[in-house]
Amino acid sequence: MSGGGARRLRTASFVVVTIAGATLPFAGACAQTIEAALVFAYQHNPTLNAQRALVRATDENVPQALAGYRPRASVTANAGFQTLSTVTREIGSTTPPGASTIFNQSGSNIPRGVGATITQNVLNGFQTANRTRQAESQVLAARETLRTTEQTVLLNAVTAYMNLLRDVAILVLQRSNMESLDEQLRQTRTRLESGNVTATDVSQAEARLAVGRTQVFAAEANQETSRAVFRQVVGLEAGRLVPATSVDRFTPRSLPSAIAVGTAQHPIVVTAQHNVDIALHQVKVAEGALYPTLTLQGGVQKNYETTLNALESFSASVATQLSVPIYQGGAEYSAIRQAKETQGQRQLDLSVARDQIRVVVIQAWALLEASKKSITSATGQVTSAEAALNGVREEARLGQRTTLDVLNAQQELVNARIALVTAQRDRVVNSYALLAAIGRLAPDVLGLTVPLYSAQVHYHQVRDAWAGVRTPDGR
Repeated sequence: MSGGGARRLRTASFVVVTIAGATLPFAGACAQTIEAALVFAYQHNPTLNAQRALVRATDENVPQALAGYRPRASVTANAGFQTLSTVTREIGSTTPPGASTIFNQSGSNIPRGVGATITQNVLNGFQTANRTRQAESQVLAARETLRTTEQTVLLNAVTAYMNLLRDVAILVLQRSNMESLDEQLRQTRTRLESGNVTATDVSQAEARLAVGRTQVFAAEANQETSRAVFRQVVGLEAGRLVPATSVDRFTPRSLPSAIAVGTAQHPIVVTAQHNVDIALHQVKVAEGALYPTLTLQGGVQKNYETTLNALESFSASVATQLSVPIYQGGAEYSAIRQAKETQGQRQLDLSVARDQIRVVVIQAWALLEASKKSITSATGQVTSAEAALNGVREEARLGQRTTLDVLNAQQELVNARIALVTAQRDRVVNSYALLAAIGRLAPDVLGLTVPLYSAQVHYHQVRDAWAGVRTPDGR
């Protein structure tokens, strides 16, 4: 292989592999930096927006529960038509004895009336209060689930970004390798004509060039696949991507500290804690069925022409009703037992969630440390492979090495550079994965320039709403 071919391979490797680099200009609306990709995914990812809609739907559980404190009013109206025909006989007591008189009464009218009723719950075994607290816990749990979805989407965006960056770099390396192999084949054929090598050397160079073409085709397929995944996760086409850096500065300095933060703050753990509260309030709601209930009801009614003789009437009433449950078939006792078992299950789920996050944090920490060491190892491997290739090439020029030795040394150098690209990709992705494992992968932590979605805005818009069917946008 000529010195020019080796320089092309080294130059292409250096440009693509280096993690730190100058920011390239944007091409149209395509995301070029990892921060821009995360911002766009945070705003437009359909999975994330669907979860936000679910949180807004969960917010409505609170005003539905609060409705138990409020009065219920209804208005009734009725109208109709009736006709009446009556024939009666009246037997007189005067002379002549036994004489009778027949009376015939007939007519029609339009009975009608309006009324209103107001019912106010006074006492119901604290079920309304417990349902409200339960609904509030459901809202908090939904928000933590949204945090989990945010972390998943952001981590997927980082992974898609770095996968595409890696595959583009590998494609450049494979294409440069194929150009070098083509140059190697041309030189081998020239040396065959001068009698310095045999036809076997030419065949070996041709075979290695065929392998190089296959590797280019595979690299092109991987690059197109990563580009499609990028479009799916981020929401727009990728342009020229800028190398990204790790986010180690946002993570704890030691593994025990990372475990402590993760098991206390990760949204999966916090969701499990709120699920325990939800189950506890459900027990209290079920127990409320055993308590007396007291309601206050008032009503007014105005009727017209209810009979042929009654032209109009008016009535008003106020009453209280006390109901003391004695026995209702045993269903309420079964519901209480069921709710207590569910509460026990949620307590166990909380322990499982903490253990799960602990494993995730340890795994993410180990992978990050391994990727750091892999970069050092791969960098040394590249340096050694470059020196070996230069030495083998010089020895081959002197007739001490074969063409196959040169081809193998060149392939080892390509493999080493691909390993370095992969290690650098893993270094960045694993740093984000560790941040997600401790529950801190969020736009505000990363310092992204994007308006943060606040679930509390929509909650306060609907919490105390007494009426209305318009859905607030939560902004």
